[in-house]
Amino acid sequence: VQLQASGGGLVQAGASLRLSCAASGRSFSTYDLGWFRQAPGNEREFVAAIRYSGISTYYADSVKGRFTISRDNAKNTVYLQMNSLKPEDTAVYYCAADRFTLGPFYYSDLRQYDYWGQGTLVTVSS
Repeated sequence: VQLQASGGGLVQAGASLRLSCAASGRSFSTYDLGWFRQAPGNEREFVAAIRYSGISTYYADSVKGRFTISRDNAKNTVYLQMNSLKPEDTAVYYCAADRFTLGPFYYSDLRQYDYWGQGTLVTVSS
């Protein structure tokens, strides 16, 4: 599967943005999906994840209550709605996909994911 992230931009603190990640290929509904971000000089970190079914979602503590991950399997797209943005949310945001298996889903572990998008830059000014 190939992933294409979009929707980043420059916003002021307190604003909202919605990131999208469109997937090509078949069987999108069989993939667990995640969003990660990487700020300059920092390691890539987990933001949010959603199971293939869309029923279970997971969030980093730093974004819980402000960000919402969702997916539209009919459109092969995963979204990240980001509200109440803060300057510390500034980063390149990456979407990632992992083919669903019956084993445990280590949603915050980068090694869990086999496919990555190219990233989209989000800049939040104070």
